[in-house]
Amino acid sequence: MSLEAGVTAPDFTLPDDSGNEISLSDFRGRPVILYFYPKDNTPGCTTEACDFRDNMARATARGAVVLGISPDSVASHGKFKAKHELPFPLLADTEREVARLYGAWGEKKMYGKIRLGLIRSTFLIDADGTIARVWPKVKVKGHVDDVLAALEELH
Repeated sequence: MSLEAGVTAPDFTLPDDSGNEISLSDFRGRPVILYFYPKDNTPGCTTEACDFRDNMARATARGAVVLGISPDSVASHGKFKAKHELPFPLLADTEREVARLYGAWGEKKMYGKIRLGLIRSTFLIDADGTIARVWPKVKVKGHVDDVLAALEELH
């Protein structure tokens, strides 16, 4: 079950791509674009991360922070971030606890088979820590533009 707009975003603490502990509450007072993605260095995940990278000026102009979360390790995130020059933290949810909390872990259908996995999802959290918008089961193409348009609407 995914979280819905209008509820308080659950706080969490995870290690980032450098091993530093990052909490969602660290960013209270600023909008947060929190996106869950399945795996570092895969085509869709790389496209999504690079789209956020290429549009960072639009996000930061509104005071927003971008946080990417996947089940990959700190080391994997560090390499992925360096390779693609990503200017935002990638958080390692290796136990999938935060993904479960946000409803981004569950059954997926892939090649006709149902299996458990990370469901590509994005949450726009306002400066007060309330979920303003949810994108479940994200399709990468055009997604970042949709998120940034919703960020504009927050102002």
